[in-house]
Amino acid sequence: MGTRGRARVTDRPAPEPGEGGVSHVGADPGVPVRGRAERRRSARRAARRRKRSLLREFPLIILVALLVALVLKTFLVQVFVIPSGSMEQTIQVGDRVLVDKLTPWFGSEPQRGDVVVFKDPGGWLENGHQRSDDGPVLGPAKQALTFVGLLPSDNEQDLIKRVIGVGGDTVECCDPQGRLSVNGRPVEEPYLAPGNPPSRQPFKVTVPKGRIWVMGDHRDVSADSRFHMGNPGQGTVPLSDVVGRAFLIGWPLGRFHQLDEPSSLSSLGATSQLRRTVPESMGFGPVPLEPPLVMGVLGILPLVVRRSRRPPK
Repeated sequence: MGTRGRARVTDRPAPEPGEGGVSHVGADPGVPVRGRAERRRSARRAARRRKRSLLREFPLIILVALLVALVLKTFLVQVFVIPSGSMEQTIQVGDRVLVDKLTPWFGSEPQRGDVVVFKDPGGWLENGHQRSDDGPVLGPAKQALTFVGLLPSDNEQDLIKRVIGVGGDTVECCDPQGRLSVNGRPVEEPYLAPGNPPSRQPFKVTVPKGRIWVMGDHRDVSADSRFHMGNPGQGTVPLSDVVGRAFLIGWPLGRFHQLDEPSSLSSLGATSQLRRTVPESMGFGPVPLEPPLVMGVLGILPLVVRRSRRPPK
């Protein structure tokens, strides 16, 4: 009776040295149990492995972010900083405007009332920009970041204006009531800067096919199509020079809103029959200074999905 046939605790074999801990009563004697110090060492080794892995992955993360920025800038959306007041009060100096570059790839063309960004058709901008000398190291680095859209460009030649007439339209100003008209229909322009008439200089032009007639909302300071009627294209802009449609003011946050087409222009009917007419010239003073847009910093927050790792055993 008593302890007959049972192994006493004192008779159990002691753990061999170096087995990493103390065996407990009832544990499998063939499986060593790790002590607290061994678990801490394992955790430190795992943390060091994670840090080394992050350092190896960091260049790949940067490369992916740059590729995403380049794709967005080239095919989807580009951010521009507004340097002048030619579109006030719709767009103010310093606003960051998002421009849709995707829909033109599918054949979408600017419509009356759209705010568009376009390349300088020739002679619209001053050419006195001085390029900075950043040296052999900083210069190429800045050029690379500019190429993917993360820094402003020194040689961008873009402008922003509102489309008033498309191919075939006859745009005229002003009627006896001082209003601008498109195809003989007067247009209400609630987007004009306060105190600005539709135009202080009379003009009449028929927009050639494949081109657009553009004007700034701040008519008194905007060097728009009216000021370039003596240039090739009679002041109109070819569709091939259109970068995209500005659809949103993204910054500052207090001015965050969508740029919609005014109903007074979008509700106009089809264009009139295209006529080859010479525009009436305007006699007025010097052309206002029109600075180019600045390609803004394209904010990208790359979503990095890290591989799941099992905890060390």
